[in-house]
Amino acid sequence: MVHISDAIVATWLMGLGWLVFAGLLAIGLAKMNMEDIPKLSVITAAVFVASLIHFTVGPTSVHLVLNGFAGLTLGILAYPCIVVAVIMQCFLFQHGGVTTIGLNAVNMGAPALIAFLIFRTGMGLNLNFQRREVLFGAIAGGSAVALSVVMLAVELLITGSEFTEVTTVVVFAHIPVIIIEAIFTGVMAGFFAKVKPEMLCI
Repeated sequence: MVHISDAIVATWLMGLGWLVFAGLLAIGLAKMNMEDIPKLSVITAAVFVASLIHFTVGPTSVHLVLNGFAGLTLGILAYPCIVVAVIMQCFLFQHGGVTTIGLNAVNMGAPALIAFLIFRTGMGLNLNFQRREVLFGAIAGGSAVALSVVMLAVELLITGSEFTEVTTVVVFAHIPVIIIEAIFTGVMAGFFAKVKPEMLCI
């Protein structure tokens, strides 16, 4: 999965993760209002629950991430959502290490913000076709997971060549997840656009 355990990556990389973690979290919290908390809580719960269904693949395991879905529905607040989910996953289910919470949150939270930008940009284009929220929702959802996997792969390869085989397994194991999340996020974007447009951050 895209969670890094303790004592895996280089110390400087772990420290950099904490710095980026703190900066993005400060920005997210500064943008949050009291009326955002109910929506933030519901999406955070969805992200957390989705991670409970995981499958072992060789030396790693995979599960739904839903960071793209969080980006579409929460915008900049997707990062605090991911932070809470990562912390809960770490302490309740030992997904990743305590010292790497910062790096793991960045790996999943930063792509959530990029997914939000992809979706908002796509919806802002002057395109003449219906249900474009499904298309751009799918692109954003799949891209978020793909970016998380790429970031993890780069960090492992920077740490040492001994992680090459594990990195290869992780990348290929997440291809089905990328496809599933693209479909799920696209369908949910289309559903929300029909019944509750205010759920989408456009």
